Amino acid sequence: MANLFSKTSELPTKREFAGNLRIIGRISYWIHLLLGVASGIVLFLAAFSRSFAEESRNIFFGFSIFLAIAALVALGFRVYWAFRYTRMAKRLQQPNPNLHPKREEVIRVLRIGLIVSLAGLVLAFIASDITAIGVLAKAMAQPQGVAVYDPEKIVREMDLFLILADVNLIGAHILGSVNSLGLLNWITKE
Repeated sequence: MANLFSKTSELPTKREFAGNLRIIGRISYWIHLLLGVASGIVLFLAAFSRSFAEESRNIFFGFSIFLAIAALVALGFRVYWAFRYTRMAKRLQQPNPNLHPKREEVIRVLRIGLIVSLAGLVLAFIASDITAIGVLAKAMAQPQGVAVYDPEKIVREMDLFLILADVNLIGAHILGSVNSLGLLNWITKE
């Protein structure tokens, strides 16, 4: 463990890096895909379960769904980017060194992945905060112990599912950030 953080560590060999890049790319691909599909289904249900009358009165949920969809698009890009990691690892394992990507190209690809993950993380975080504020506002608007006859003021299951989708998106983007940052740190040790 001490070797990971020491400045005297050497750069990994192409073979070591390619093996780890391939494994991390595969794991990242499947986890991003699964969390993306789960979040996408929940967002689809949340977006189309709302009545238009309610949407016009409560801007919280509409804007939150918009931001969550933007974070989902970033997650879709990360799924493609994780697949690209596995392709790059295959190129690094080719016997012909002329087919290997240059170190600068690998660093650039990892940085793009990190930037997209961080942008998606910010979008998903803001979406989850807005959703939580909207649910809290609905809950606080309900009179305690009195029957509520206005359906707009009831906290519905879809409101909570929207929070779940946002949390899944946050988790997926954290995973992508950690993957890219770890690989980037490993390949740029000086």
